[in-house]
Amino acid sequence: MDYKYIEQLIEHYWNCETSPEEEQILRSFFSQQHIPAHLQQYKQLFSYLETEKDTGLGSDFDARIWAEIERPTVKAKTLGMKARFAPIFKAAAMIAVLFSIGGIVERFVDEDRNVSTPVFSGIEDNNYNPQVAYEANTPTDSVAKAPKVTEKQSCE
Repeated sequence: MDYKYIEQLIEHYWNCETSPEEEQILRSFFSQQHIPAHLQQYKQLFSYLETEKDTGLGSDFDARIWAEIERPTVKAKTLGMKARFAPIFKAAAMIAVLFSIGGIVERFVDEDRNVSTPVFSGIEDNNYNPQVAYEANTPTDSVAKAPKVTEKQSCE
C-alpha cells in the first residue's frame, strides 16, 4: 500500500497548512492497529490528542478552584499603646544599659591606673569665692611691683 498521501499530510501538518478535515484523516489513520514502521513515531502524537479529548475536568474541579481562590481573610490585630511603644522602650533600655556598663568600665580603668581625675579640672578654687570671681582678672605686671632702683643704690 502506498502511504504517500499520509506522508504529504504529515508534511503539511508540520508546516501548519492542514485543514481540520485533513487533521481528522490523520487521527483516524493513526488510530488503526496496523501502521507502517516508518510512521510509528507519529502514532503517539495523534493518539494522544484522541485520548485526551475525552478527558474532562472532573466533578470536583469547581470546588478545587474555589478553594484556591477564596482564602480565609486574616483580620489585623489592634495594637494598644504598650505594644506600639514597646520597641522604643526596648531601645531606651538598651541605651541605658550600655551607658551604665560604660561608666562602670571607666571607673575600673581609672582605679587600675591610680589616677584621680577631678570632676572640674578646669576650674580653679578661687572661682568659688564670690569676691575673687568678680574682681578684674588683669595680669599683674612684675615690673610695676618691683621696687624702684635709684642711681645711688645702683652705684654702691
